[in-house]
Amino acid sequence: MTYKIVFFDIDGTLKDYQEKSVSDSTKAAIRKLKRQGIKLVAATGRPLSMCDEIRDLGIDLFISSNGGYVTHGKDVIHKVPLDSVILQEVMAFARTEKHALSFYTEELHMTDIRDPRILSALNETLSLQEYPAINPLIHEQEVFLLCLFADEKMTKKYIQRFPHLSFPRWHPYIVNVLHQEVSKSAAIKSVLSHFKLEPSEAIAFGDGDDDIDMLKMVGLGIAMGNGSEQLIATANFITKKASEDGIEFALREFQII
Repeated sequence: MTYKIVFFDIDGTLKDYQEKSVSDSTKAAIRKLKRQGIKLVAATGRPLSMCDEIRDLGIDLFISSNGGYVTHGKDVIHKVPLDSVILQEVMAFARTEKHALSFYTEELHMTDIRDPRILSALNETLSLQEYPAINPLIHEQEVFLLCLFADEKMTKKYIQRFPHLSFPRWHPYIVNVLHQEVSKSAAIKSVLSHFKLEPSEAIAFGDGDDDIDMLKMVGLGIAMGNGSEQLIATANFITKKASEDGIEFALREFQII
């Protein structure tokens, strides 16, 4: 099979969680893919502003905000902003309950709630050591992903208050707040359509539960060896861990590089 496009999750895939960097073997593999004319896409939960290190690898196609915002260079291919009324309703309820929210535009902002569990979750998911900035006018911007910092008990209040919304959990203390489909797979459909490519011509690498739909969408779904059990169970191939040059190993195994 001739593959023409590769989608990479970032944290835990392109970047090892421990080293928090892209390995030399992965950088070399990306250079080889580019020389072959294969399109490269970073598909991440991060906001676009936190993808500079990946852009430095020569990747200019980004699925950011977990599928809510897709760009190719300066061009926007796909975006799904949260309805402004819904955004303000959730913000008001969270303010009453004293729960924190984070807002993904091209950048990352948060409300002013502070809690050690929040900072720990930010570090575990985005390698942040400090809280993102507060933007009092965030409700006037397009927000592509809204995250609630809450455990299961807290989240039940929101499910009861907003039955028309969904709250998929992707971290023990973080859930997304969605009113329509925002996912990596939906974003991939837009990217493939934009470049007139078929799913069978695509490869995807991932490590987390939020990558499951992405791996199912493409012709070859590859789970990192450090991936979640659910992801590994759905993958076409399980490679080595991110810390063990898993991307290069898989690409060589399928004779792509």
